[in-house]
Amino acid sequence: MEVKSRHHLRSDDITTIREAVADHLGVDIDGDTFEFVEFVDANYELVLVDGEPAVFYVDDDEPFLTVRGANDYEPKTGVVTVDAGAISFVSDGADVMRPGIVEADPEIREGDLVVVAEETHEKVLAVGRAMVDGDDMVGDSGKVVQSIHHVGDELYEFAA
Repeated sequence: MEVKSRHHLRSDDITTIREAVADHLGVDIDGDTFEFVEFVDANYELVLVDGEPAVFYVDDDEPFLTVRGANDYEPKTGVVTVDAGAISFVSDGADVMRPGIVEADPEIREGDLVVVAEETHEKVLAVGRAMVDGDDMVGDSGKVVQSIHHVGDELYEFAA
């Protein structure tokens, strides 16, 4: 991924990021430096928190934690939990299907960004967009979360 621009964020931009992530995921991002990174050929922008790729913007949406950021800050809300059988698929970028889901935050609404975590160690595997409300995610068939970012993709592997 080729970096187009990179600059430190102003305090009001940092406050906006912190508030948005707190509203969506119930976590407080704590860091000394926040840098905005724009790429040449990517459909997202990245925010490095203390040099780590912790937050990203998808399609000019609100800021949201990356997979690495979600594993560092442990979201309290907006979480979809999958069973062991779904781990390899989700980690490879597959959309999340109902049979693999063991639990979903009932406050999730269709269109929301969500984090997808595995049930045993609660590690985040992916970030996606909910295709249904959280209380309709557990079931027998159908795709319910569209994968946007996952373990091992370009964004996950990005190093400052």
